Amino acid sequence: MTDTCRRLAFFLLLLASSCSNPPEPPRTVAALKSGTYEEASKIREAEPAVEKNQVLTDAPEPSEKMDPAKVPDVHYVPTPQDVVDMMLHLARVNKKDLVYDLGCGDGRIVVSAARNYGCRAVGFDIDPKRIKESLDNVRRNKVQDLVSIHQKDIFKLDLSRVDVVTLYLLPELNVRLIPQLEKLKPGSRIVSHAFDMEGVRPDLILTMWSAEDEEEHSIYMWTTPLVKDVARENYDEEN
Repeated sequence: MTDTCRRLAFFLLLLASSCSNPPEPPRTVAALKSGTYEEASKIREAEPAVEKNQVLTDAPEPSEKMDPAKVPDVHYVPTPQDVVDMMLHLARVNKKDLVYDLGCGDGRIVVSAARNYGCRAVGFDIDPKRIKESLDNVRRNKVQDLVSIHQKDIFKLDLSRVDVVTLYLLPELNVRLIPQLEKLKPGSRIVSHAFDMEGVRPDLILTMWSAEDEEEHSIYMWTTPLVKDVARENYDEEN
């Protein structure tokens, strides 16, 4: 075989090898941001599952395994700190209380409860980014002995041991939580930033001005056992 034939055969061999094993395109943050939700979900599902099942906190209760395709029910908007302080004040939080924040965001409510009242507090969120922010906030404020953070679906939680529940969810999500909230022990307090709970009469509605964002905010509070809003039910039936 001549030198020319040998070079041609070698070149053909290399070409065949590269075609049979094409390089995999890199998975980048830009790909997730620019693609559709379905495309992003496919990329996440193909990633290694190490982070999905990692321990998120030193609390004795382990985080449940999350569906990688599950997305938050609401877009995260932080509650101004002065509104957080008023929510905890209205709920009459004390050192003996166990506080649950459902949809904890960056953890500011549970951190404030532990720091200002010395009580135990647990934050729940489904978004890994919010979980990381909450854990960082807990460490930064040195309240790890009182606060734990869990990546869990709030609609699957047992609330029977809880003294105070804080919410900043959409109205329909508050209503969806009613069966769980009805299992709270008598005398437990529920405080919601901005949104009511249709069909349940609040004990108190407070409107306040926040110096932080210079906006008006409403806070709703209920005490268990929950009282059905009979007047509203009758009005709905008549109309």
